[in-house]
Amino acid sequence: MARRPLPRILTAPAPIARGRDVARTAADSVTDVLHPLIVIGRGLRRLAGAGRRRWSATPSERRGTAFLTAAAGVVAVALLPYGPLVALIALMGAAAWAGHDRAPAATGPDEPELQRLRVIYEALVPYFSTSDDPSPLYAHGGEWQQALSAYEFDEDGRLTRLQLSYPPYFTDGEPASRARIEQLLYAKCGRGREYRFEWDEEANEMSMTVLPPLPTDICAQRFVTAPGETVLGFTDDGEVQRTVPVSGADAPRDAPPVVWRTGPRSTEPHLLALGHNSAGVTTLLRSVALQALAHGDVLVVDGGGAGEYACLIGRPGVLAVECGPGGVLACLEWAANETERRLVSANRARQAGLPAPEDTRRALWILLDRPAALSLLASAEGRRDPQELLQIPLRHGRAAGVTVVVGEQFDHAETLSETVRSHTRARVVLGATDSAQVEAALGAPPHTTPAYGMPPGRGYARLGSGPVHRIQVPDTPDPYDDNADEAHRRAVLELLPDRPDNLPPAARRADAGRGDGPPNGPTQRADAARRSTR
Repeated sequence: MARRPLPRILTAPAPIARGRDVARTAADSVTDVLHPLIVIGRGLRRLAGAGRRRWSATPSERRGTAFLTAAAGVVAVALLPYGPLVALIALMGAAAWAGHDRAPAATGPDEPELQRLRVIYEALVPYFSTSDDPSPLYAHGGEWQQALSAYEFDEDGRLTRLQLSYPPYFTDGEPASRARIEQLLYAKCGRGREYRFEWDEEANEMSMTVLPPLPTDICAQRFVTAPGETVLGFTDDGEVQRTVPVSGADAPRDAPPVVWRTGPRSTEPHLLALGHNSAGVTTLLRSVALQALAHGDVLVVDGGGAGEYACLIGRPGVLAVECGPGGVLACLEWAANETERRLVSANRARQAGLPAPEDTRRALWILLDRPAALSLLASAEGRRDPQELLQIPLRHGRAAGVTVVVGEQFDHAETLSETVRSHTRARVVLGATDSAQVEAALGAPPHTTPAYGMPPGRGYARLGSGPVHRIQVPDTPDPYDDNADEAHRRAVLELLPDRPDNLPPAARRADAGRGDGPPNGPTQRADAARRSTR
């Protein structure tokens, strides 16, 4: 006999699964709605059970007296005004309290977390123990609770905070010894995260904390700063003493900025930014240029020649945007002469007992992106090295109101002149770098471990002899780059000063995102820069 196929409703699992999901969702909804009644019912059942056990435990000769006493209490409550209502409310409250689930809270780590702590303790034994110690704090198979005093885990069971004690004979004053411990904990607690290590030499304790990633949704905008203050980026909460309101992807909030102060009273008047390719050095220089245009004039030298600063061409306050060796030498020579002129004018005014002239008080910013490439081109053409023309602005720029910002890649950092390296004491390092590179560039090791896959604009900053800060540069893309975020491109265009109406057609096309290149040649722009400051 031929076997008949089963009905589709019995063979198709999808309708059955969907029906189960609907039933489960409905049951959860009913449970949420009736949860108070369920709790009160559970409490009444528990109170009834407790009363029944108490009645069973009462001796038979006392049951009559107890029954009469309870009956008299019920009659008294019934005769009182609002007595039954008050009794009912008290009964419901007692039932709710008795029916509430009071699950015991976890008092310690579970077994996988305990295993992690034991592994860390055993891994630290070779570094924190010696054969001459009669009662070692760290020993194979020892008690890890005495050494690891505090710890916290996340939802995935990974350590987020650890505090440990170490013996007094450990050489915590040597950076190499501390680096070995930090590298060990970085490997045992999980790579891919950024850790902060704090050493307390007096108490022989070390604490490790996992840092949250810095926000990347802050783009170019008008920051609340005073003249002479530039926001390089944003760091962790509590690292700096101030915050500024910013607009992010979600809602306006306050963020802690890394503020670089320039001017006559600045201790670090010039800046050097280093990083690998696509690390965000050009983004940092573009952000600095937008902030500098609010209170000064900007001279841009683009050694890469990729047109990353084409949006600045023809803008009010932008003296020139140069990328060729000839135009760069002309502009930097003018900048050196302008620095000398400002010094002479200010000196004559002080000798006459007058304030400095207005044209010497307006800040002049010189931004050089990848000067090593320009030095190579100038050497091939038999021209003068452009970095030699930076000696006067770097040495006397603070008194003259001239600020120099240099951006270069790590691969060509050794080609920077000694004058540039010695006078740029404000440093920024961007991109995926190791601790040795950061220490060589900033003069101090970072206080956190570098993370893998750092986004563009992420790195470290140090202003002079100050502390090393984690930093995230505001996203300031080229507004003519179609691959950049549209909202961030519009933010940059809104910050740019409007071009005058008498510009050539090429500049107007560039303002619309279809520029064919600079409107004038290098020599004409250098002459225009000289005339604009006279």
